[in-house]
Amino acid sequence: MIKAKNPVNPGLSIIIVGCGKVGTTLIEQLSKEGHDITIIDNNAQKVQEIASSYDIMGLAGNGASYNVQIDAGIENADLIIAVTNSDELNLLCCTVAKQVGNCAAIARVRTPDYSSESNYLREALGLAMIINPELEASKEAARILYLPTALEVNSFAHGQAEMIKFKIPDGNILNGMNIAYLGKNIAPDILICAIERNGEVYIPSGNFQMESGDVVSFVATRRIAKHFLENIGFKTRQVKNAMIIGGGKATYYLACQLINAGISVKIIERNKQRCEELSILLPKAIIINGDGTDPELLLEEGIEYTESFIALTGVDEENVLLTLHARQVSNAKVITKINHLAFKSVISHLDLGSVIYPRYITSEAIIAYVRAKKNSMDSNIETLYHMFDYRVEAIEFRVYEDSKVTNIPLMNLPLKENLLISFISRNGSILIPSGQDTIQVGDSVMVVTPHTGFKDILDILK
Repeated sequence: MIKAKNPVNPGLSIIIVGCGKVGTTLIEQLSKEGHDITIIDNNAQKVQEIASSYDIMGLAGNGASYNVQIDAGIENADLIIAVTNSDELNLLCCTVAKQVGNCAAIARVRTPDYSSESNYLREALGLAMIINPELEASKEAARILYLPTALEVNSFAHGQAEMIKFKIPDGNILNGMNIAYLGKNIAPDILICAIERNGEVYIPSGNFQMESGDVVSFVATRRIAKHFLENIGFKTRQVKNAMIIGGGKATYYLACQLINAGISVKIIERNKQRCEELSILLPKAIIINGDGTDPELLLEEGIEYTESFIALTGVDEENVLLTLHARQVSNAKVITKINHLAFKSVISHLDLGSVIYPRYITSEAIIAYVRAKKNSMDSNIETLYHMFDYRVEAIEFRVYEDSKVTNIPLMNLPLKENLLISFISRNGSILIPSGQDTIQVGDSVMVVTPHTGFKDILDILK
């Protein structure tokens, strides 16, 4: 066992099994939030490096082993998170942990066969959560293709509200307009909650003046969001067809959703056996066995005329180059999958359209659960999204009890600076709040702020 320094820690006791891309991202984020973390992985060298880097405990071994879990402290753990590359191992880790300890358990499960049975597995094994990065990434990509004007589309309040990110083009009606005028005269049912300009992120007040090139995030219902974008000159029709490069799990999940939405799908995959598998799994899709990085093949398959182009290979560099090429030869809506985050600052300066990060999506869902587990019982975190490279958080709280934030007009609440209450979901309706509105028991409330680490809705107060 490799033991790092163990400072006094008020957070949860968490065991993470698997030190791959997702595991490392979780370690990085959860260690920042003050939790007592122990990692388990078969790779002793990797365990030692990570344990030393993050000042946490590490154990080399099989995470599904009873003895290894005992050595890792499973009997006193609050949570075990299994994110190895094996679905079966992840499920076994959680099963053993539930038998030995009294902890919650989260498993990463990626295989489509298991994914379709996730509800059954979660209930049968008593798991807190089953997370599928590829499935979640495909859902994000699909939401974007349904509204191709957007750079990002995130869902809140069980799909009733959406946060949409777009870039203001040159000559747009929003150039030179302030937020108050927009809300009063053009779009009273939306709320602009964050704006990025020249690398700086602003939580805008009413007198903030928008400019061309600004990247704007706003909240509204899907119907109102589409109407707003149309009013300011954007096309909102979903794409008719999609060309996907790479035939992995994310491609399968995405293709299923697009086909169900009436979108024609063409997949280019270099592995012949995988093409044969996909042709059986996706009889309504066109499957091309070939090298998706070959410009001549792309031209032959109609890249010039496709309405959307999604780079989903397992190699980030290929995805970046493919997207840049698609930008040059077509007017397609482009989406790029990125797994590694080391060069995120460089990638952000490239014209890659919408970029999706499966490991971000996974870690955010788990971090939201961890914060909810740690906080008080008068509120709970339902959804958490990080925006603008982790500089801003969008958090959806469920309010269960009366507290210092309930039944008081928002204008009278001592809210922290740089914080917006973006919407209140009440009885199935979305309310864009004014100063006279109040938070009530039973509401879901979304907050956008550059302050990080909120665990309870009371954290919005000074």
